[in-house]
Formats: sequence, structure tokens, C-alpha cells
Amino acid sequence: MKNIIFLILVLTVVVASFYIFLSPGVVVPEVEGVESFSSEQEFKSYLEESSGLEYLGASVIGGAFTTRETAQMPTAVGELTDGGVEPSRVSTTTVQVVGIDEPDIVKTDGKEIYFSSQSYRPYWGGFSVPYYYQGEIKVVKAFPPTDLEIETDIERNGDLLLYNGVLIVFSSDRIYGYDVSNPESPTEDWKVELNSSIVGARLFGGKIYLITRKTIDYYYPCPITPVSRNGIPVVIECSRVYHPTTYVPVDVTYNVMVLNPGSGTVEKAVSFIGSSALSVVYMSENAVYVTYSYVGDIVTIYSNFLKEKCSDLIPSYVIEKVEKLKDYDISITAKMTELQIILEQYRSSLSSDDRLRLDNEMNDRMEDYVEEHKREIMKTGIAKIGLDMEVLSSGNVPGTPLNQFSLDEYENHLRIATTISVWWGGESANDVYVLDRDLKIVGSVIDLGLEERIYSVRFLQDKGYMVTFRQIDPFFVLDLSNPTKPEVKGELKIPGYSSYLHPITKDKILGIGKDGSYVKLSLFDVYSAENPQEKDKYSLSEYWTDVLNTHHAFLLDDKHEIFFLPGSKGGYVFSYEDDDLELVKAVSDVRARRAIYIEDYLYIIGDNEIVVLDENSWEKVNDIEF
Repeated sequence: MKNIIFLILVLTVVVASFYIFLSPGVVVPEVEGVESFSSEQEFKSYLEESSGLEYLGASVIGGAFTTRETAQMPTAVGELTDGGVEPSRVSTTTVQVVGIDEPDIVKTDGKEIYFSSQSYRPYWGGFSVPYYYQGEIKVVKAFPPTDLEIETDIERNGDLLLYNGVLIVFSSDRIYGYDVSNPESPTEDWKVELNSSIVGARLFGGKIYLITRKTIDYYYPCPITPVSRNGIPVVIECSRVYHPTTYVPVDVTYNVMVLNPGSGTVEKAVSFIGSSALSVVYMSENAVYVTYSYVGDIVTIYSNFLKEKCSDLIPSYVIEKVEKLKDYDISITAKMTELQIILEQYRSSLSSDDRLRLDNEMNDRMEDYVEEHKREIMKTGIAKIGLDMEVLSSGNVPGTPLNQFSLDEYENHLRIATTISVWWGGESANDVYVLDRDLKIVGSVIDLGLEERIYSVRFLQDKGYMVTFRQIDPFFVLDLSNPTKPEVKGELKIPGYSSYLHPITKDKILGIGKDGSYVKLSLFDVYSAENPQEKDKYSLSEYWTDVLNTHHAFLLDDKHEIFFLPGSKGGYVFSYEDDDLELVKAVSDVRARRAIYIEDYLYIIGDNEIVVLDENSWEKVNDIEF
């Protein structure tokens, strides 16, 4: 019995966070599952009701966005005012939504490169030199490449955004805005002090969307002051703090703010409470989607288990006591305590032989119950928020998404891929659900890659591509053209796995992952959805590439039919011309981090230097050491 109680308690350690974007001052429509606090006292009451769940282990918060338009698009850069040559072909950061920029360590406007470098410098002289971490932003004159030179350094470090002559620097505890209209002499225009930690940021429509999280003060939970500008705190009142109507484990507030990149002024702000466990944010051109994972009512789950599986083991009066707990007006912690008391009282009334039999029978039956009801136990809630900051709808699906690539909006439907993980017994599975504009499930494909988990997902218009992995790498092709009847069209099983998928063309998908210890590249031909093929593959003599960690490290140049990825030994340029993966250029002795292109020149940017290659000949044009 004690083992069964432990298994049920484990369920509570799976609940994840839920946070919502809403704009101050708007009329919020009535949406099931979402409401704001009317007062600080109501906030405190919610914390009391949800107490006992806040011990959840924290995990990484995903703050990126995804969409069907996944290929990196070249950008023409204009309004260069110094009379120099204006490049017409300039790469941008590899993002998931064309037109929505994401912070990264490298930004360029086509003439300058801004690189947030990471280096180690001596702390004092001598034979044995201790080192300390030092970061700074290199401002590099990049075009034309013959004029490559360092113009200045900015004594800051962090991810960057660049907008209309302003360089935004996301430091650990501050956000800075630098006027770089004169790149040789940047000036600090504004500064925002953080009283919370950054979860993510996006640049869209001339506005910065900043998401932070802040540990809840259980004595004075609101108002919330997530940031300050010029020493003046931004205040989010209790009535602008939102929460799910069901009780979830809460230990932080997620704070969403709209910043003016020119001035750093916070124009709008709102908060939502949740746990510091995993949550995923996805943004389309139409809406923001926020997911949060949670476990159903533990007492209800256990009560149903007893009624369905244990009526021959547990007397009806015991089951009735557990059933009545569901309606008690007490906290989750109190219900769990009562549940344990009821079960232990009955268990103590048995002989030692009967207790031993009961424990084993219930363990065995619990595994069967979980296997049969695994899609009812772990859920992911989804909130849809319009770009005018109104909550449009809410819904839920079984399982949990891997990351931001697991969601995609296409023709008023949301597609989401989830893994149904059952750590306490049962067989894991992977599903894809299609939801309408009201976030109601209208179609699904379930049980993909049984006993495996999702390693990567990519959606492209009316197709979906998913990789699951345990010992082999099943590559699934999904036909999503009929939202009410999605189906698996093809499957390919190959060694290794792909943890990042990037559409190269309409019918070619590049997979970047590992096979054994080495980095593996796979070029999938998906022209025939029923018969996907691994057109070519390449085993790179590298144990790691940063593309496995962030899509920002990947660069595609479709004009020259090449892509770049960094490794631990240098940078690598691959051609995919004629469906052949060919290593056309390897640059050694560069601690490569990123690459960009300006016109027909490829700039490989490393912690120690920048190397410029002519993409027509792959000869080195210039380089500069830091």
C-alpha cells in the first residue's frame, strides 16, 4: 500500500507551469480556465489551496516561437547613411517565424557585425596564470570584407537584438539599449534593471516582448515589480495577475512586458502565476500560444483506480470514503493527507500476509491502470492569446511537448506533438493533435514510436515531420491536409537520431543529430510522403555541434545551396547541391560560434577570430583576430 501511495504522489511531481499574456487596460473575455485575482487576499488563498505541490523540481523554460515558415530568409538592408555600398543580400538570425526576431549572440545590419564574445583573460601575471571569465561585444566593420576591422568594444555581454540603430543587450540582471548609429562610438541610451530572471524575448512590429519570472513572495504576493527603469519600478497590480482556475503547483509569476526598443519604456505589462517547471511559448503571425503541463486531480485519479481495479481488494466503504474526498472544501495537501490516512487505516487492519498480498496486487494493477489511462493522467493545457493581448480560447491535449518546435499554426488550426511518458510503469507513446481556432481537438494521430520519445519535430504547411528515438531513428511523415483526419503517410527507420530538423527545400529536410558518438547529418527526401528516403548522410568527426543546442547556430544560404554549422574543432560548410552532402570547406583553429553572409561572402565568427570566405571560390578573403 505504501508503494502505491508513493506512486500516486509521484504524479504530483509532474505538474508544470502555466502563464498567460494579457494587455493592461483591455476587456478580458470570459474564458474557462483563466481569471485574474481580485485582491492580494485572494492571491494568498490560492497559494494556500495549491500548497503541497510547490516542491516540484524546476526545469528549463522554453521561450521561443515556431511557425510553418521555418527556412531562413535573406533580408535586404537599406537606409545605410554613411555613403558606403549597400549590400542587397544579408542573412538574418535563424528564427522560426519570419519577421519575428530572436535574441542571439550575433547580429548584423549588413555593414557592421555585433558579436557578444566569450573569452578568458589572465587575472594576474606570472608563470601559472589563473583565468576569469570576461565577455564583451565586438563591433566589427564587416563590409566590404577588405575593410574588416574592429571598430570598438562595448563592455557588456549577453544576447542581442538590433533595431533601427539601437543595439539591445540582454545581460544577466539588466537590459541595455545602445545607440549604434555611429558604430565607432556607441552610447548607452537606456537601461532596465531586472528584479526577475529573463525567460525569453522577441522583437516584432517594432516592439520587444519580454518574458520574465519572479519567485512568489508568499507573505506579500502582489503587486509585482518585475523590472525598474531609471530607478522607477514597473508595478503590476493584483488585478493584472492571472491564474488557472484549477489549482496547479505555483512558485513563480511569469511577467510579460512590451518594451519600446528606442527608449526602454515599458508600455504594457501583465503577470500569470505558475510553477517554475517546463512551459513552452509559441507565436504565429496571429496569436501567442502558451502551454503548461499538469496532472489531473490526484484524489479523483486514485478514486477511479480503486473503483475500476480494486473493488475485489478494497471494501466498498473504504472506496466510498475516498470518493467523498473529491468534494471536500479543503486544500490539495489536506486531501492527500486524508487519502493516506484512509488507506493506511484499512491496511493496518489486515494481517501481515494480507498486507503483503494487497501491496503486490495493487502495484501490479496500478501499472495496468496507468497504461490504460495514461492520456488522462498527464495533460498539457494551451492558452491562445491574440496579438491585441486578449485571451481568445483555451484547451488541452494529452502528454507534453518537447519544445517550441512541437507547436505550429496553419490555416486556423494548431498542431501539437506530445510525448505520453509514464515513468511509473506503462509504455510511452507519441501523439500529434490538431485543434481548431477554439482549441478543441478535431483530429489526432496517436501511438507513434511506442516505447520511444520525441527527439525533434518540424511542421511545414500541411505536412509534419517527427523523429522519435530509443535504439533506432524512426522518421515519420504526417499528412495534415485534412485537420479532422491526420494520418501517418510514411516512416523511415535508420540508425542514430536527428535532434534538429530544418527544411532545405519543399521536399528536402535536413536532420542534424548523432549516431553513436559522432555528429550525423541526414538529408531526407520527402517528395513521396509514403516513401521517405535518406537521400544522403554524412558522419562528421565531431562529438558535438551547437546546432544540437540552439537553431541559431545553423545558417542556410539557398543561393549557393550550402549550410554552415559550428563544431568543437572549427567551422564546417556543406553543400547539398544535387542532393549530395559534401563538405566544401572546413576552417580549423576557429572557435566557431556562428556564421552570416553578406552578398557572396561568408563570415565565420569565432571567439578568437572572424574568417571571411568568398562563396564562389571558397578562398579566404580576409580575417581578423580578437
